[in-house]
Amino acid sequence: MTSIRVLAVASEIYPIIKTGGLADVTGALPAALMAHGVDMRTLLPGYPSVIRALPGADELLRWDEFFGGPVRVLGGARDGFDLLVLDAPHLFDRPGNPYVTPEGHDWPDNGLRFAALSRMAAEIGLGAIPSFVPDIVHAHDWQAGLAPAYLHYADRPRPGTVMTIHNMAYQGKFPYEMLSPFGLPPGSFNIHGVEYYGSISLLKAGLQFADRITTVSPTYAQEIQSDEGGMGFGGLLRERSGALSGILNGIDISVWNPESDPHIAYRFNADELAFRAANKAALQRQFNLDPSPDSLLLGVISRLSWQKGLDLLLENVPTILGEGMQLALLGSGDADLQDRYQAAARAHPGRIAAVIGYDEILAHLVQAGSDALVVPSRFEPCGLTQLCALRYGAVPIVARVGGLEDTVVDIGEADVSGNAATGFKFGPVTSDNLGAALRKANIAFHDHLTWRRLQRSGMTTDVSWRNRAGQYAALYRDIIVSRQV
Repeated sequence: MTSIRVLAVASEIYPIIKTGGLADVTGALPAALMAHGVDMRTLLPGYPSVIRALPGADELLRWDEFFGGPVRVLGGARDGFDLLVLDAPHLFDRPGNPYVTPEGHDWPDNGLRFAALSRMAAEIGLGAIPSFVPDIVHAHDWQAGLAPAYLHYADRPRPGTVMTIHNMAYQGKFPYEMLSPFGLPPGSFNIHGVEYYGSISLLKAGLQFADRITTVSPTYAQEIQSDEGGMGFGGLLRERSGALSGILNGIDISVWNPESDPHIAYRFNADELAFRAANKAALQRQFNLDPSPDSLLLGVISRLSWQKGLDLLLENVPTILGEGMQLALLGSGDADLQDRYQAAARAHPGRIAAVIGYDEILAHLVQAGSDALVVPSRFEPCGLTQLCALRYGAVPIVARVGGLEDTVVDIGEADVSGNAATGFKFGPVTSDNLGAALRKANIAFHDHLTWRRLQRSGMTTDVSWRNRAGQYAALYRDIIVSRQV
């Protein structure tokens, strides 16, 4: 099998820098693709944490002037994958979150910062590093969206390009006046270029110019072609439907493995589900919930936002209390939702608990100790928490949207492959329908045999990257062949 060289371009990668599921995907794909003959290197911004992670990196490029200051491209290996780092202190040497100030506002120069990342990806794609000239440049989300555009406008032979949408809600919009600072030609500002309702959209640039567009589940690929689901890009995506496909995300099953997880109270597998009780007890202690083994313990690991439907779960607190259930929530986000969950926890100690923030170690315990994991999203490109939940025997209760639809088999149905039920789905996404799903799950929880069947079916579901990575490898090869014709 001929090796394919792929340059992935992303703004974060687990475990070095992470704010969300994008990092999990970019961190897991390189290793998964090795088995399919793909040599992937990932270009990252040189945030302080990234520079610290590569103390012995080699300098591969040095330019005195690049988007306002001197830059280097560093190369090195970390955690089993090869990295290229855009070391541009004037753009990325800032503490804290990679996208926002300590006060929570977008960095005012985010457009330039991520245009620089995309431009360097294009330069590498065009051969700036002779030791690694990629066959494919694979851009992830709006932060890398200009890479296909820069390559399109380069008057030179170029590699193939892929644009992956992880969430249509984030579109990277900047004023028209940034066209020249971005280094884009005047002719690019039109409906068939980077223009988007009088502004520049970095996501639109990637969708317009990439050879292929992927998103992170087949159902989401259909949803974003609608006017509502496309969030302004439905028409463009319908026009490019022949280039669009959905490839389900996977998770790193070596990190998320209840048989070897160092972060849980007691390790277990599908044949030893009785040992989950020790994790439930530990989770109840950690969250100051009543030590009640017979109460259905609902877990939530989520950003607190309208998209995630967490307001609908708050509206169902009377259902949770009335049905004798418990709730353990881990997450942060909208200040109003944070305040309301903390108020619910104060009003109902021992029954409702909320830890505001994100803790990777605690997230493992929530998966191992919850009886069910609730994901009531209004839209969800793929979702990773429900995949982890399946792996850990926490039965998912999810909305019928996006990747949630594709990865959970409802208790009332078998999927087209005849796979057994693994959880509960509800739709349309309303408070009443979520409440009905919670009540249905509570009834099933008290039927020991039914619940064990759901858990075992979930734990034996393949949620790894093994087969899904192969779909990316096939896509890369198809692009290469089509460009040779």
